[in-house]
Amino acid sequence: MVDSIINEMVTLIKQMQDYINQDIEDIKQAKHEELLTRNSEKEMLIEKITSFKQQLNEEIVKEMENGVDVNIYRSKVDNLETELRNLYELNRKLALIVQPIQQMYKEIVDEITQLNGGQMFDVKA
Repeated sequence: MVDSIINEMVTLIKQMQDYINQDIEDIKQAKHEELLTRNSEKEMLIEKITSFKQQLNEEIVKEMENGVDVNIYRSKVDNLETELRNLYELNRKLALIVQPIQQMYKEIVDEITQLNGGQMFDVKA
């Protein structure tokens, strides 16, 4: 059971890595619609990964309680950790691209608001 959970988690993590790489490319090419489509899929992946993490912890505890030497899973768990680190780094790379864009939009909105006397839109009735 532990092996299958780890394998499923690695598959999901690699899928998430792929989505983030696609996000990075779409941002570079200004394909913003694609980003929105993948966001809901990424949210589902995060939920699944979190659920599997809980299951993995429970299964490892069961194995230990049954006297199994859980070190037999060491290489698979190490690989899982490596993939999670890779995912973290990709996510960080995406954030480094998105944050300056977000700041630019904020500055534009702030400037427009300031030019309009503190209001975003000048509504006249």
